[in-house]
Amino acid sequence: MSADSVRLTSLAHGGGCGCKIAPALLAELLAELPEGLRPPELLVGTENGDDAAVWQLNDRQALVATTDFFMPIVDDPFDFGRIAATNALSDVYAMGARPIFALALVGMPIDKLAPAVIRQILAGGQEACRQAGILVAGGHSIDSVEPIYGLVALGLVDPTKILRNDRARAGDVLILGKPIGIGILSAALKKEALAPEAYRRMVELTTRLNTAGPDLATLAGVHAATDVTGFGLLGHLWEVCRGSRLRARLDYDRVPILPEAQALVGQGFATGASKRNWASYGANVAIPESWAETRRTLLCDPQTSGGLLVACAPEAAADVLALFVRHGSPEAAIIGSLGPGQPGIDAA
Repeated sequence: MSADSVRLTSLAHGGGCGCKIAPALLAELLAELPEGLRPPELLVGTENGDDAAVWQLNDRQALVATTDFFMPIVDDPFDFGRIAATNALSDVYAMGARPIFALALVGMPIDKLAPAVIRQILAGGQEACRQAGILVAGGHSIDSVEPIYGLVALGLVDPTKILRNDRARAGDVLILGKPIGIGILSAALKKEALAPEAYRRMVELTTRLNTAGPDLATLAGVHAATDVTGFGLLGHLWEVCRGSRLRARLDYDRVPILPEAQALVGQGFATGASKRNWASYGANVAIPESWAETRRTLLCDPQTSGGLLVACAPEAAADVLALFVRHGSPEAAIIGSLGPGQPGIDAA
């Protein structure tokens, strides 16, 4: 096979946000690091695993900084670049910020990929940034064993309108902006078992920018937000519950799920990350004994460039849903609620 025709996914042991280190191991790795200095300008740091760091510049502006990169989730190099860049920008949007520019992070097996293929990956990332209205203003590249691409993404936000993942309130409803199931589709793709229409749907969702974030930050009833990525819906909801000291009720039948993913998970397709995710936070989730394992797999499925998860007052829900529709996410749905109690999740 030539360097022009090699399957990108064959060069990586994992793909997309399924490459993320499991939540439990990540917590262990970070547990004993020294705290270091905590200047007052650092409004959001590592304290609750939020989507980005936030540094206050002045009374009206704060800088949002994040980085995200991974190995190929698809074989088309242009699509890979677009997906990876969209996913990285999502963390900026999840904080309620608007991106201002990005830096590219590039690691490529130079002996296995032709320059034209690598150029297409970079072009895909630039296209996603162009759609977001920003430039890739620089970056860094290395010769690596597996192909890696992503961005350092920077944005600006009003310090009074930051969307954190630990500010939800009892009585809030939970709204998810995109359907889940991307990890299952990627598992099928890697085994060459994904239908062309399902692939097109996968690319459409993973390259759809979460541009609703900054507008959500202007709604008084929106209290918290995060984006659903490698830890799956349950994992990122658990972070909201833990940080906000609340208990969630998740209504499985209301969760938007890709029909193709529902069919494929029934055929045994899944990522190894879904099991690692459950092992990390399953003790904090109560699920009915009658559930088939496929439901748990879907809720733990690692999402690449997933949707925003929003906690808002019930009276704001209609405005939030309308805003998602305006930003091209008609699948957005109310999937549960938050209340007092031991932090955790009751799924039903």
